[in-house]
Amino acid sequence: MTGSCIGGLLAVRTAAAHPGQVAAVAAFHGSVAADGPDSLAKITAQVRFGHAETGLTPEALGELNQALDAAGVDYTSEIHPGTVHGFTMSDTDAFNLTGLQRHWDRVLPLLDRTLANS
Repeated sequence: MTGSCIGGLLAVRTAAAHPGQVAAVAAFHGSVAADGPDSLAKITAQVRFGHAETGLTPEALGELNQALDAAGVDYTSEIHPGTVHGFTMSDTDAFNLTGLQRHWDRVLPLLDRTLANS
């Protein structure tokens, strides 16, 4: 599952609500931890988060990653330098081609890996 913004949050919620049924989740510039760290503990999917630089402080990234570590989630989570919320949307001023390409360069191997195993 992939999602941007609220779609990313919904993808995370779906993975948490259906452990063992979602193999991979990738979220672009979303508020993925809005439900709190306890919600992450239910995720069995492999996870990829690509955060906008202006959407998450390094401290908040550390807290999110600590919660994912504590939950035993297989994940990657990083801030994309020079990006703002909405960096994947080519029809907005927020669009950042480098950020979008970087994220897809990481998401596609995740999907290849998990779909090949399902």
